Amino acid sequence: MSSESTNNIKVRLDKWLWAARFFKTRALARQAVQAGKISYNQQRSKPAKIVEIGATIVVPKGYDRIEVKVLQLSEQRRSAPEAQLLYEETAQSIKKREENATARKANAMYNPHPDGRPDKKQRRQLIKFKNR
Repeated sequence: MSSESTNNIKVRLDKWLWAARFFKTRALARQAVQAGKISYNQQRSKPAKIVEIGATIVVPKGYDRIEVKVLQLSEQRRSAPEAQLLYEETAQSIKKREENATARKANAMYNPHPDGRPDKKQRRQLIKFKNR
């Protein structure tokens, strides 16, 4: 990263989330922070909150919530490999995500979903089976 990220610059929370590539646009990052989906040091905060190095931020990603520690600051959105240098995911967050993934896979085995809608014959068989 450039020397800009090592200096004592002030970066807003929504801008940092956008630069770290957690959200596609800064507006989406701002909305997530305002909705209370992002926690900064275990507290709800505003989009204009100044991010500090060493802070922990919890960000929703898909079905999971990722807990990251801020390593660097940046106001500019760069490539994904450079954006990953801005933060580090905590060990307990990685463990919890893996546990949730295995639970979802196990649930999918017990609750299979068909590939498509049933055709006319299959619908009749379902109705016949349900009305027994």
